[in-house]
Amino acid sequence: MSDCIFCKIAAGEIPAEKILDNEKLCAFRDINPQAPVHILIIPKQHIARVEQLTEKELSLTGEMILAAKKLAESENLSEGYRLVFNNGPHGGQEVEHLHLHLLGGRQMKWPPG
Repeated sequence: MSDCIFCKIAAGEIPAEKILDNEKLCAFRDINPQAPVHILIIPKQHIARVEQLTEKELSLTGEMILAAKKLAESENLSEGYRLVFNNGPHGGQEVEHLHLHLLGGRQMKWPPG
């Protein structure tokens, strides 16, 4: 999608601190981190929200979670971390492109907000 900031980051049109870039996924550090480690993992395919997922994309979301696991290991988050999909305005989604937040490096609290 031409006006999507995450699509532009994945395509290299907007600079970001990428820490994963493969055929299907891109991961980069959040510019407004909510924890010492705050990484966004996105599919390169533009999917705006969870509602747009089909059975075809289920493996993609699994790959996002496995990528988060590997990134958490490389970031030394052995004490634990949080994975979050925000969905829609009331769910806190600010960019209309499916993304997984990997947060860690501090004690997480519950409820989150």
